[in-house]
Amino acid sequence: MRIVIAEDLLLLRDGLVRMLTDTGHTVVAAVATAPELEEAVARHRPDLSIVDVRLPPGFRDEGLRAALAIRAREPRTPVLILSQYVERVYAADLIAGGNGAVGYLLKDRVTALDDFLDTIERVAAGGTVMDPEVVRQLVARNAGDRGIAALTAREREVLSLVAQGLSNSAVCAELVLAPASVEKHISNILAKLDLPPADDSHRRVRAVLAYLNR
Repeated sequence: MRIVIAEDLLLLRDGLVRMLTDTGHTVVAAVATAPELEEAVARHRPDLSIVDVRLPPGFRDEGLRAALAIRAREPRTPVLILSQYVERVYAADLIAGGNGAVGYLLKDRVTALDDFLDTIERVAAGGTVMDPEVVRQLVARNAGDRGIAALTAREREVLSLVAQGLSNSAVCAELVLAPASVEKHISNILAKLDLPPADDSHRRVRAVLAYLNR
C-alpha cells in the first residue's frame, strides 16, 4: 500500500514510517504541515493518508481541515485521522460524508500493531473505522443527555461497533450475542436516537453519522 503521513512530531512520524515500511507498505511522503499534506496527496495519489488533527502553523485543526479539503476534491480518497484529540465539529463533517474510506483513531488507544494494520487496510478498502471514544464524544455532543441516556450499557457497546462498520455477524462474534439479540439492540438504538432502521452495516453507519452531523 502507498501511504502519505502528515505528523508534525518527528519521532512519531519517523516511527510510523519505520513501522509501515517494516510491514510491507510504501510511505511515499512523510510531511509535517497541512499544505504539504495536500500537495503530497495531489502529487502521489496514495492508497491512504494518515493525518494528525493538529498541524503547523496553528496547531489547532489544520490537519483535519486539510483532510476535508482533500475529500471535497476527491470524495473517496482514503483518510485515517490519528490524533490525541477528538475535534468534534470537523470530525462529524469528515465522517458523515457518506463515502466511506475514513477512520478516526486516538493515538493513546492504539495498543496492538495487528489491530492498527487491520484498520489501515479496512479504511484503504473503503470502510469506516471509528474509535469507540470518538463515537461517544460525537454522539454526546449532538444528542445531549436525552438520547444517549436512554441507551443501555449493552446498546452503547453495540453502537460503538456498528459505527466502526461491523456487520451484525461481526457484532455477534465480538460481544458473544445471538443474531436476534443484536438485531433487537440495533432496532432499539435507532429508535431511541430517532433514526430509521437500515439493512446493512454501511447504511447504519451513515445513518448514525448523519444524526451526529445534524
